[in-house]
Amino acid sequence: MNKKAFWIATFTIIIWSSGFAAVRASLLGGYTPSHLVLLRFLIASGVFLLYALWPSVHIKLPAKKDIPRIIFLGFMGISVYQIGFTFGVQTVSAGTASMIIGSAPIFTSILAVIILKEKMDLFGWIGLGIGFIGIILITIGTSGASFTISKGTIYILISTIATSIFFVYQKPLLAKYHPIDLTAYFTWAGTLPMLFFMPGLWENIQNADFGAHVSALYVGIFPAAIAYATWAIALSAGNATTISSMLYLEPALAIIIAWLWLNEWPNTLSLIGGAIALTSVFVVNFVGKKRYITKKKLE
Repeated sequence: MNKKAFWIATFTIIIWSSGFAAVRASLLGGYTPSHLVLLRFLIASGVFLLYALWPSVHIKLPAKKDIPRIIFLGFMGISVYQIGFTFGVQTVSAGTASMIIGSAPIFTSILAVIILKEKMDLFGWIGLGIGFIGIILITIGTSGASFTISKGTIYILISTIATSIFFVYQKPLLAKYHPIDLTAYFTWAGTLPMLFFMPGLWENIQNADFGAHVSALYVGIFPAAIAYATWAIALSAGNATTISSMLYLEPALAIIIAWLWLNEWPNTLSLIGGAIALTSVFVVNFVGKKRYITKKKLE
């Protein structure tokens, strides 16, 4: 990986990792989940609108046949993911939420096998089994060692599955459109359903405290808009597989940032579950796939 790609990707991961604590800070400061997610993506949509209107930018209009897919992916990857995540961290700590979402590659691998007909060897399936054990431990830890699943955990699991669908189905579009242009379309499409939360937004803005406003502005400009753009730049400057592997740092950074910012720390059982889940991601995406590629070369 070249230095430019490494540092841009590092910047992106730090920004995304901080988003978990920043969203929770806005919620603790008076924002409701519905109004926060709407305000955040109104801001992000505005940032991408400025990008599209910039004189030197020539954004490519989507082909008619691609519009339904873009709308669907915007709904799943932005609307469902962000609404589920925002409602989830209302009751689940930022660090724990990051560990659950960090398991997204597990669901992505399953969808890739079913939808894209990708192959997975025995090690890959073993990794998936380990991952689900990790998720169960996180869930039990989140619910206070009882065998009930908290509503916040369900929301975050839904958002994790939604973002996995988003990752799998956008592959054909990435070959046709610039990543930043595509992200802009996803953001605009995903923001439209959130307008359902518009009633009462202004009143909520007035009632929230200053710290909540700063956090809301931050998550709208940086994790929701700029970080997606810098991630696309990093991918264009380096190897996609190598750069994407840096995403595995996100839960650890999110836990540290939440500890420093909010004085939150996941309980021991959730940490153990998170470690197991992230280990399974490594097994599925590196050990299993590497063995499969090696086997194909020998055939």
